[in-house]
Amino acid sequence: MATPSSASSTRPQLQYLRDALEDLKSRHLYFRLRILESEQKPIAVIDGKEVINLSSNNYLGLTTHPKLRRAAIDAIRKYGVGSGAVRSIVGTMKIHMELEEQIARFKGTEACVVFQSGFTANAGTVSAILGKEDLIISDELNHASIIDGCRLSKATIKVFKHKDVADCQRILEETKNWNGHKLLITDGVFSMDGDIAPLPALCDLAEKYNCIMMVDDAHSSGVLGRNGRGTVDHLGCHGRVDIQVGTLSKAIGSIGGYVCGSRDLIEFLYHRGRPFLFSTSHPPSVTATCQAAFELLDSDAGAKLVKRLWSNTKFFKRGLKRLGFDTGKSETPITPVMVGDAGKTFEFSRELFNEGLIALAIAYPTVPEGKARLRTIVTATHKRADLRRALEIFERVGKRLAII
Repeated sequence: MATPSSASSTRPQLQYLRDALEDLKSRHLYFRLRILESEQKPIAVIDGKEVINLSSNNYLGLTTHPKLRRAAIDAIRKYGVGSGAVRSIVGTMKIHMELEEQIARFKGTEACVVFQSGFTANAGTVSAILGKEDLIISDELNHASIIDGCRLSKATIKVFKHKDVADCQRILEETKNWNGHKLLITDGVFSMDGDIAPLPALCDLAEKYNCIMMVDDAHSSGVLGRNGRGTVDHLGCHGRVDIQVGTLSKAIGSIGGYVCGSRDLIEFLYHRGRPFLFSTSHPPSVTATCQAAFELLDSDAGAKLVKRLWSNTKFFKRGLKRLGFDTGKSETPITPVMVGDAGKTFEFSRELFNEGLIALAIAYPTVPEGKARLRTIVTATHKRADLRRALEIFERVGKRLAII
């Protein structure tokens, strides 16, 4: 009988995977996972080294907030460590419903449903509400979860140039007699460039051409709008967006995603949202943590955290530009440092790490070829001394590699 072995061996059937990995290495696109050995904080221990952390989505520092820790511990004591079933059987706990009601109030919508991740919230929703007779009009830089949801729906997909309202209108005009349903979909904040969607103008088009309007607010929840209510609030589009998707995994500091909209939409997703139907619901500790996060966010303390996030963002962004770095089109805490060449970008990231700072390289296929960059994100809990030291490291390494 064969026994398990830890030795690496590739059978002939999977040799093509090894070949593909070797190709990535030859093009300087191969990476190894960095291992976080401490709490997710502005100063973290990664791969055994203490570094300034500019690669986390922990915008408000809530992953380690005392109120969230206490909520998780109390929920485990009261409810145990797991829900034990999918939502549609016996996995819907009272605290799940309370969290969804809380999020709906926060976002100013009728109802909300929580999914296991932001990815499944997007993919599960688009694929549930549309079919092969329908049409999707999508920004070319929308998140992979939106792209996958569009493909799963089997609807016809038309892609408009990034943030190009005129190009979007051209497509809508060409398809104005479409017989099926139409969905106009965009990220609120784009995850690689940090720019903001032209949401009011897109809402105008959605209304003119009778489209469902959907926004993925993953990187704007907890960041934009009053107390972090997101792009819809920030740009004054309440009542004009049919579907709002958000995440519990970034500014909220935990894990999961959610969809907000009308009661009919949420009830439909109960019946047809495949991730909802076929995945075990969130553990009580995660649910309680998210409740505590939204309670904190919807308070004066939450408003102060968002204000501090933006103060740090502006300070760091100004510093990078003053040094001569190209920060692209960023309008948010997501601040790319554009390099272009993938090999040079990965070298830049490695050298920064050696100097005590982590800012991971992003290259094709996540971004187009020739547009490789480092993606930096500051948080509300970075101290100014941390950011000053980060800028000093960027300057030193940037000059050494002739990037500035």
